[in-house]
Amino acid sequence: MPVTVIDAKPQEQNHDPSKYRFIDIAVNLTDPVFRGLYHGKRKHDDDLEAMLERSRAAGVKSMIITGGSLHESKEALELAHQLGLYATVGCHPTRSSQFDQFPSGPERYLEELDKLIAAHLTGKGRVVAVGECGLDYDRTHFAPAEVQRRHFRSQLALAKKYHLPLFLHSRAAHKDFVQILREEGFDKDGGKAVGAKGGVVHSFTGTSEEAIELMDMGFHIGINGCSLKTSENLATAKAIRPEWIMFETDAPWCSMTSTQASKPHLTSLPPSLSSLYFPPATKPESFVYGRPVKGRNEPAAIGGVAWVVHRLNEGIPFEKVAEKAWKNTVELFGLTELQ
Repeated sequence: MPVTVIDAKPQEQNHDPSKYRFIDIAVNLTDPVFRGLYHGKRKHDDDLEAMLERSRAAGVKSMIITGGSLHESKEALELAHQLGLYATVGCHPTRSSQFDQFPSGPERYLEELDKLIAAHLTGKGRVVAVGECGLDYDRTHFAPAEVQRRHFRSQLALAKKYHLPLFLHSRAAHKDFVQILREEGFDKDGGKAVGAKGGVVHSFTGTSEEAIELMDMGFHIGINGCSLKTSENLATAKAIRPEWIMFETDAPWCSMTSTQASKPHLTSLPPSLSSLYFPPATKPESFVYGRPVKGRNEPAAIGGVAWVVHRLNEGIPFEKVAEKAWKNTVELFGLTELQ
C-alpha cells in the first residue's frame, strides 16, 4: 500500500522572509546606545551598521528617525541624509520647556523648527512629518501640562504651513489632546480643510474607544511592543481598522518581552522569521559584534509586531497585514520612491 509522506512543517514553506517588507515609522537612531554609549559610559563598540544590517535582513526597507527636540531633529536629519532614510522635526511634550528656555524665547525656537523643515522638504534624508509633538501627562515633572498644551498647539501650525503629516504622542491626556486637535481644525480628514495632512499617533497605548475617535478624525495609529503589553492593549490593537494601522519599534525602547500579553502570539512565529526578527542577543558587557544587545530594541523586531497583529486577526494572511501597513505608510508620508 502506498505511503503518503506529510511535511511536518507546512507552515514554514509559506513564510519566505523576502515576501514581507516593513517601514519602521518610529526609530530613535540618534540615541547613543546604538553607538555603545549608555548614560555617558561606553559599554561596547559602535554597532549601528551591524544593527542596520540585521534590520535589512528582517525586511526593513526604510525608517523614519524621530526628532524629539530642535537639537535632536537636526541630528535626525543629518543621520537620515547619511543613511538614505527619513526624519521628523519637532519637540516632544516632555521637552516642551525648551521653548521657554530658549535664549531668544519660544517664538524663536518655533522659528528655528520652521527653518529646519523648510530647508529639508525634498531629497535624500528629508523631513516627512512634524513631531514628535503632543501631550504626556504621565511625565509632567519634565514639563507642566499647560506648557505642553501651549507648545503642542504652536507646532500644529507647522503641519498646516508645510502640508506635512503629524507625528503625535499622547499619554494619559486623550481628552485635552483631541480637544486641541479639534480646535485647530483637525476634527475630520486629518485637518485637510486647514491645509494639514493627518498624521499618526505613535506608540499607541490608549483604549479602543480612543483609537476609534482618532481614526474617525483621520489619524493613523502606530503599534509597537508597548502597544501590545496587556490584554487590554491587544483588544485595542485588534480594533484598529486596516486602513489606519502602521507598525514601528520605537527602538531602542518598547521591546517585546516574555512577560507581556503579546508573548503567546509570538510563540507561533515560524523559525525562519523568528531568527530574523528576534536573533539571539548578548548583554552589553558580553558584547559580540554582529549580535543584538539585550534590553535594546531594534527595527528588526517590527516583524514581530506585525505578526502579533496578524494573530489577533485570524484569517488575514501575514503578508496582507504587513503590506497594508506598508501602503498606509508610503501614502501618508509620501514615500513613493519606495514603491
